[in-house]
Amino acid sequence: MAAPLDLSALAGATLAFDLDGTLVDTAPDLVGTLNVILQEEGHAPLPLAEARPFIGKGARWLLQRGFTEAGAPISDDAMGGLFERFIARYNAHIADESRPFPGMVETLEALRGAGARLVVCTNKRTDLSTNLLDALNLSYLFEAIVGADAAPAQKPDRRHLETAIARAGGRPDHAIMIGDAAPDAGAAKAAGVPLILVSFGYTEVPVAELGADILIGHYADLPAACLQLLPACPRPNETL
Repeated sequence: MAAPLDLSALAGATLAFDLDGTLVDTAPDLVGTLNVILQEEGHAPLPLAEARPFIGKGARWLLQRGFTEAGAPISDDAMGGLFERFIARYNAHIADESRPFPGMVETLEALRGAGARLVVCTNKRTDLSTNLLDALNLSYLFEAIVGADAAPAQKPDRRHLETAIARAGGRPDHAIMIGDAAPDAGAAKAAGVPLILVSFGYTEVPVAELGADILIGHYADLPAACLQLLPACPRPNETL
């Protein structure tokens, strides 16, 4: 049996996590809401596997891609009303079937116990993100939850990631971004922050093409990946 990893080097580091497709498998509730709206508008529902990749760019994109697949692209005039209906229905069913990915809770508890600062950096609205994490009893893991509305711009803009790191009390030069899709990769690269991507998330672009420093397939692999990348980041007490 392998000896447990020494995670002491992670003390003081900031680990910024995307939410949908990275921390929590929210696809059943998001696609379920999409299908309710599609059916209300007279269209056939989409299979979960078909719609799952559309989630990576947010609810508006999911709506637009879903209706396009149904042969009924949404006009600009219609989007506002459909989006409001989507959000209201989704918020009422936000954790019916959504669950943390296997090993997530145990791994994040270990990272937090080692002194790492954990923060959510998501293009999901902050209120929806908080409602989801509260419903799943996961909010205690994070120093802050920073949705797209709580930053000057949303991912892939670097300012979203930089805002999240600052809200956790950290620094970009001692941080890592963990995500699953192009917005996470773009924000990390723009901010000069090391990038870990998970292989089980939501992305229309193959995750192997997004330029991760490390790609992991299970949360059990995350601590070692963080330890591998962290030496490139100055320690909090080092002089820059």
